[in-house]
Amino acid sequence: METSTSDTGRKGPLNGITVLDFSRVLAGPYCTMILADLGARVIKIEKLGTGDDTRAFGPFVEKESAYFMCFNRGKESIALDLKSPRDRELLERMLLHADVVVENFRPGVMDRLGYGAERLARTHPHIVYASISGFGHTGPFSDLPGYDMVVQAMGGVMSLTGWPDAPPARVGTSFGDLSAALFAAVGIVSSLYKRTHDAQGMRVDIGMLDCQAALMETALARFDVEGKVPTRTGDSHPSLAPFETFAARDGRFVIAAGNDQLFMLMADALGSPALALDPRFLSNDLRCRNRPAMVAAIEAITGTEAIEHWIDRLNEAGVPCAPINTIDRLFGHPQLLARNMIIQVQGKSERSVRTAGNPIKLGGFEDIDVNTPMRAPGLDEHRERILAELMSGTGDYAPAERPADLPARELPASLTEAA
Repeated sequence: METSTSDTGRKGPLNGITVLDFSRVLAGPYCTMILADLGARVIKIEKLGTGDDTRAFGPFVEKESAYFMCFNRGKESIALDLKSPRDRELLERMLLHADVVVENFRPGVMDRLGYGAERLARTHPHIVYASISGFGHTGPFSDLPGYDMVVQAMGGVMSLTGWPDAPPARVGTSFGDLSAALFAAVGIVSSLYKRTHDAQGMRVDIGMLDCQAALMETALARFDVEGKVPTRTGDSHPSLAPFETFAARDGRFVIAAGNDQLFMLMADALGSPALALDPRFLSNDLRCRNRPAMVAAIEAITGTEAIEHWIDRLNEAGVPCAPINTIDRLFGHPQLLARNMIIQVQGKSERSVRTAGNPIKLGGFEDIDVNTPMRAPGLDEHRERILAELMSGTGDYAPAERPADLPARELPASLTEAA
């Protein structure tokens, strides 16, 4: 079987790795998108008729989901009915030469389908088996459904997001799903490296709640040390100052002068070197304690000129700062364009959709071509190609001894059970 990541034939460090992707919606597909961007061949195993749930999510381009396109670029699709003996046999043959299985169903669903981690560890011990679920496959909450909003609330990030006098807020992107996807990709790549030493696959068990806890930065340690529950601080950093937004004449912008040297440079750039000599602001700790007075002193200066004026002055002085860009401004951002971070994806229609590219830049490997849209597969689009490869015994699916299967078991109707 050919091992190119897409119809463009672009290679990457995971070229030669085949991923069977049973996942849908966001956490699993985002994980396998990363693997595809790094060169793996990713084959989506989709349910008959409707496929990945996100094929029905807007916005749409000529009845095709832009949501689906963004996270399934460079993949292939085959729709299987896992109650059909013919399709089960097809999947068994695919598993013989797959390197990775990714799924994000609720614990137990893949076991009931007959393709759980324990079974494949016995019959296909070379496979790296990655599961992403709300709470992982152990612990008292493991059977509960987990969604992004649920784990954002339960994992603490909502309690830290927003303004002190406002209700808790959801992070503006699906932080729970995306963080789990990233940790899963790290686990998969680590397991593939380990497999180079002993030829054995490994189980990767990712719980979204675990990932949220891991990304709480120092909030857990702060509570343990100070005995005070960290709360919402608006746009300011709880441990650094100035590290927040400030008012200019025409809006707000960010200054992130996170140490004493940068604070002195900032004061000079603002035309007020005496600010750095104020006894209330001599150290980061003092600036955090006297934050309201510090903000008032800085805004008395920044409010006199436009954002662009202060951005130019601060950048010239080497002080970290930024305008607060709306999403539309990202498409023309010179740094993102220079780094090939705005790419195109496309379904069957001629209309392509712009989205974010691969942030992992690796020397010696070609980056995504920003001028050529990456294809997102139609449902079951690659069935004939995969069948032809299986029947001919070419490429990844050359003949191999088939491991003894386990006894048949009662199966659910399809892959539609809730995650």
